[in-house]
Amino acid sequence: MQGKAPIGIFDSGYGGLTVFRSIADQLPEYNYIYLGDNARSPYGDHAFDTIYKYTLECVEWLFAKGCHLVILACNTASAKALRTIQQRDLPAKYPDRRVLGVIRPTAEVIDQYTTTKQVGVMGTRGTVNSQSYLLEINKFFPEIQVYQQSCPMWVPLIENNEHLEPGADFFINEYCNQLLNQSTDIDCVLLACTHYPLLMPKLKKVFPDHINVLAQGEIVANSLADYLTRHPEIEAKLGKQGERHFYTSGDPAAFDAHASIFFGEALKSGKM
Repeated sequence: MQGKAPIGIFDSGYGGLTVFRSIADQLPEYNYIYLGDNARSPYGDHAFDTIYKYTLECVEWLFAKGCHLVILACNTASAKALRTIQQRDLPAKYPDRRVLGVIRPTAEVIDQYTTTKQVGVMGTRGTVNSQSYLLEINKFFPEIQVYQQSCPMWVPLIENNEHLEPGADFFINEYCNQLLNQSTDIDCVLLACTHYPLLMPKLKKVFPDHINVLAQGEIVANSLADYLTRHPEIEAKLGKQGERHFYTSGDPAAFDAHASIFFGEALKSGKM
């Protein structure tokens, strides 16, 4: 319907709420539906076909809710499912719908944050093994050297609200040091998982002051604003009543209890 459609924001769990927070702050007038696939998270260690299947199911659910535009606010889904959905599923079944990810917008601007042209990428195993950031960054900036580090313990620590406790320090220091040991000239570290901004207070203490530690929320929000300016045919379909609705495939009470840590305010979710 003209002027009624919400923007869909999808994540495998809670992490996408950090991106949603930045989007809502920059573009508060639009209607949004957030979906967290908490019943099947984390996605990071799943096989490609499984991640694609889960992501497509959630995207189609958001389409059924009236979304014409869906943001995959999940690095793993963006790395392993977005291209197939864009190239195969949308043309065949949903030619008037659009699905965007978080990898390309970040890759397009990464050169603004590095002087040495040596960038570290920290993410889940799924994101790192996909090589998506390496490929996308080198597509735009072949002169940039990309070093990757998987951090499999970070998401469980964050989702169990243990990330700021002293017990988390070992795993934070371990992965950061493993990345820095790959090159002494890294001057920008990209947090390529939407959970990781919650670790920012500790990461700022671990990394030297000259290293830019980069979260994706503001970058993705800027990219979305630019996209809507360039695609008025999509923007015209979007509702602007400032409504926000949250859904989870898991237990809504459990989702609500954890989600405020990521979104920065209390919220009430429904069952997918």
